[in-house]
Amino acid sequence: MIAFVWPLVIYALCLVLHLVLPARHVDGYVRDDAGRPLRYRLNGLLVFVLITGGYVAAAWHGLVAWDVFYTARWPMAISACVIGLVFTVAVVLPAKPVASLGADLYLGRVPNPQWLGGRVDAKMLLYLVGAVMLELNVLSFAAHHVLLHPRDPSPGVLLHTVMFSYFLVEYLTFEEVHLYTYDFFAERVGFKLGWGCLVFYPFFYNVGLWSVAERPNPHTPSLWLAVALVSFFGGWMLSRGANLQKFTFKTRPDQKLFGLLAPQTLSADGKTLLASGFWGLSRHINYLGEILMALGLAGSLGYPTSPGPWLYPLYYLVLLLPRQHFDDQRCAEKYGALWQAYCKKVPYRVIPWLY
Repeated sequence: MIAFVWPLVIYALCLVLHLVLPARHVDGYVRDDAGRPLRYRLNGLLVFVLITGGYVAAAWHGLVAWDVFYTARWPMAISACVIGLVFTVAVVLPAKPVASLGADLYLGRVPNPQWLGGRVDAKMLLYLVGAVMLELNVLSFAAHHVLLHPRDPSPGVLLHTVMFSYFLVEYLTFEEVHLYTYDFFAERVGFKLGWGCLVFYPFFYNVGLWSVAERPNPHTPSLWLAVALVSFFGGWMLSRGANLQKFTFKTRPDQKLFGLLAPQTLSADGKTLLASGFWGLSRHINYLGEILMALGLAGSLGYPTSPGPWLYPLYYLVLLLPRQHFDDQRCAEKYGALWQAYCKKVPYRVIPWLY
């Protein structure tokens, strides 16, 4: 029964630590109704380190089992699902309707809710909670595998754990960069984002380890693991590089990225689009990076014919390809002829020279 309480405790702990720990205060890209940029408190990495470090310390001293999140994964996932549903109703129903009730519950009514006088931003809290819970699951699921196979653990499971942990730490290290991404200026907070971060993100993203944690070492060839590693970090360079270039351009438009890439732009009617560097390769090069990272994570587990690990990159294909279409529509409406000029200069949607 106590397993049902774990997600609520972890999510509440994320909120409390986010409120009481020191934080950076930064302006984001999104603006309020008065035209002022929204203000954010950022301390996600510190919260992440304290909670995951606390779990490791507790397991090290025998206070909890190393694989507690694996052995209780189903009741925890069900509990998180209930929390996600309650969160959706609590955030959506009090707000002013936007469309039908069904659409509002799924997509949300409020774009960027902030609470407690701006001390808590809903989206940043959701991403933080999801990242913390996902890391706890990744570590615990990998620990379960090692406990079952102490003499011959899979190097792929260990590589997968390191790469996923790197992804989450790096994401929270550059929190400010993500204030300039699609979710913040194009999505509202409802079931899709709220339930997604509280349930789908921390549990489904770990579907690869979930599916192979109890399986023995597949003795994956070193070359296969090397390809998975290259895919992951190649994707990371594309995704994070593109987002960092956009962030740099939005905040310091004349600065070269990494001191090397000078921004080249297209301008018309007082609007400007970045059209060089990563954004000169394809219009959504960051999406390609996300897909390559997912392929590297799935491939590292070493079961190429098992469907479980590949559900993760499949999800990114299902998510990002339609999003690319909707994002193109939104940009066409916002930029008009300037967007058409950019599409002519950069004809590829996601994959350079192919699509």
